[in-house]
Amino acid sequence: MTARTEENGPAGADAPGFRHELYPYGGPSAFLNGALSFIEDALSDGESVVVAVDPDKQEKLRAELADDGSGPRVSFMDTAALGRNPGRLIPAWQDWVAKSVSDGFPVRGISEPPWKGRTPGERGELQYHEWLVNLAFARSAWWLLCPYDTTAVEPAALDTARRCHPFRLSEGTHGPNPDNTDEPWSFPDLTDACDPDQELVYRAGELSAVRDKVTACAGRHGLEGERLRELLVAATEVAANSIKYGGGHGTLRTWAEGDDLVCEFHDAGHIRDPLAGRTRPAPRQTGGRGMWLVHQLCDLVQIRSTAEDGTTIRLHTSLR
Repeated sequence: MTARTEENGPAGADAPGFRHELYPYGGPSAFLNGALSFIEDALSDGESVVVAVDPDKQEKLRAELADDGSGPRVSFMDTAALGRNPGRLIPAWQDWVAKSVSDGFPVRGISEPPWKGRTPGERGELQYHEWLVNLAFARSAWWLLCPYDTTAVEPAALDTARRCHPFRLSEGTHGPNPDNTDEPWSFPDLTDACDPDQELVYRAGELSAVRDKVTACAGRHGLEGERLRELLVAATEVAANSIKYGGGHGTLRTWAEGDDLVCEFHDAGHIRDPLAGRTRPAPRQTGGRGMWLVHQLCDLVQIRSTAEDGTTIRLHTSLR
């Protein structure tokens, strides 16, 4: 089938700009129909397509596209290689889009993050990612289709997705999403700490105490080697930011939660940029690299920051 837009005829005829589109579907067959239609429309309009879906869906799409001559204009990306942290997705899309544009083609994307097996914290950050995409690419000109399997994704995640996508593909028709909202993001409450160790207050000159506390907790739970070294770099960066921007001091708590070691930092500062750490720093950029590095080193990063309550940052490192 060839998808249409409600206002402008062929799907590719919209005015330039970022188009973030929800595709609710029910089951594998519906996914394949919608994705193939989207790809076929893009190719007929002279565009390239970047596809980031799970390996099983990739295999089915590759089989359908094997003999259609699409060749390198359809690229498949492995989001699993990015790890569990949804904070790495936006810079990955920035890289993939930039490469496609440099190859000479306007670009579309298909993105379906893996929801199965995610922890509540990871699911929350995936939902926040969908909201942040609109900010990250507000000045870009490309089209991102986000499939959601209505038979598998929990209703709360679908409700959030409906509010985060300005457009929707429904019954073969592309058009505005009436459920989209411009309201500020509302974070769910962080989970309660699991019997955290005694709270450590740290100040300038006391970063070694932060590293000692993290190392001691990690040792009790079997985290060592390279993963521990990565966590220590991330913890030092966050604590240093507390001292520099959060009133000269902060507090640290550590505990094990499920399969993760969690380090929680709190200070009186306020992070105003919701995309902090989620976009790749420019080569000549001075400052602003710390939270980027933290996202690359940790399996999950949760940031809660308001002018009234200060900033809480939780770093998760897998113990498996």
